[in-house]
Amino acid sequence: MPATPFDSLHLSALFPAGDTGRLFSDSAEVRAMMLVQGSLALVQGEAGVIPSESAKALHRASLELQIDPAGLAKTCGQNGVTVPGLVDAFRKNLQAPEHGQYLHWGATSQDIQDTGLMLRMRSALGQMEKAIIAIVNDLANLADAHANTPMAARSFGLHATPTSFGAVVAAWGWPVLEALRDLPELKRQTLLVSLSGAAGTASELGPDPAKLRAEWAAKLGLSDPGRSWHSDRTPILRQVDWMNRVCIALGKIGDDLILASQSGIGEITLGGAGGSSTMPQKQNPVAPAAMVALARHVQGLSATLHGAGLHQNQRDGAAWFTEWLTFPQLVQSTAAALTHGQKLAQGITPNTETMQEALDNTGGMILAEALSFALAQNMPRPDAQAETKSLCSKARDSGKSLQSLAQAAHPDLPDSLFDTKSQLGTGPDEARNFVAAVKAQ
Repeated sequence: MPATPFDSLHLSALFPAGDTGRLFSDSAEVRAMMLVQGSLALVQGEAGVIPSESAKALHRASLELQIDPAGLAKTCGQNGVTVPGLVDAFRKNLQAPEHGQYLHWGATSQDIQDTGLMLRMRSALGQMEKAIIAIVNDLANLADAHANTPMAARSFGLHATPTSFGAVVAAWGWPVLEALRDLPELKRQTLLVSLSGAAGTASELGPDPAKLRAEWAAKLGLSDPGRSWHSDRTPILRQVDWMNRVCIALGKIGDDLILASQSGIGEITLGGAGGSSTMPQKQNPVAPAAMVALARHVQGLSATLHGAGLHQNQRDGAAWFTEWLTFPQLVQSTAAALTHGQKLAQGITPNTETMQEALDNTGGMILAEALSFALAQNMPRPDAQAETKSLCSKARDSGKSLQSLAQAAHPDLPDSLFDTKSQLGTGPDEARNFVAAVKAQ
């Protein structure tokens, strides 16, 4: 098995990070840092920090030169960071020392690497946004179609009260929709340039480093943090927390789908279910299981990254290296979960007859709460609860329905009390409110 499934030829389709995964290739990282170096030189040239002619040459070269990532391995192992080797390779390939001497002027390795990461995260978050929009739209369509479809709600794995399938779908969709709503502000707060120099003081970045940083941010289409964030990993951790939320929401959907499609329940059919190597009758919930696994993986990675957020002094090599070990996997895990979620949301089919059978097979017991409140209209609430418990016990012992026993003991109880379709509460409204929120997005 490869170091990660995202790098595997045979596991990658099970954990499909897609275009987001390609943003975390060696070549994508080097290309991002080249663009960062070139744009920095251009802004510095415009500000008079370095010669304008050199700035233009460096910017042009950053778009044209090809740097082999494999050639950076030795120096990265020695220096603990890729940028020194990248700068050397850039200058060597440029073959213009009169211009190359101004490359990386006043910046530090972390400025280049963190800013390059944010360029890639801008693309990654944009790709995630498209997937989330597709998911919430498909869930909204499903919730709308089944706002009044009754099914058994379950708590602690047991029948609770009737609900609507549309309400269940809405409960899946709301956390995903909330993540989508939070995304614009997340981008604004976390897609930042880093330009603070060796120790965060911008001491060699010219007479007005703050203005230079702001102009550089505008040129790159990123935000200006207004400060150094070398040892403050809040921007990274906010992205981590957002992706963790997304994966937990998707994992919840996956977990519920596994339960709803399992043998003996079968209330949902999944499109594109997987097969078994030895049991031809099985249609395994592969995608939901992958979503659950990815959610658990992201939770573990998130904890590690939060631990790595504690940096010593002005820069902490061990903490920074920990980010490199974990953050790319977390991003790719989120992308893979969204890929599965997008496909699943298109193929969820409720088995409405099976859902109704599950309600009917309780013998009316699923309406015990409604019965207790109906009885409470004519007796104290504790007495109504005690009477309902007694009737439920008699129903279990005799095999008779709760409805027949309750109406025999209390003839004034209406038949509608035992109609599950009339006992959905706000379930249909929950479904429609979610639909309206998605449409308003």
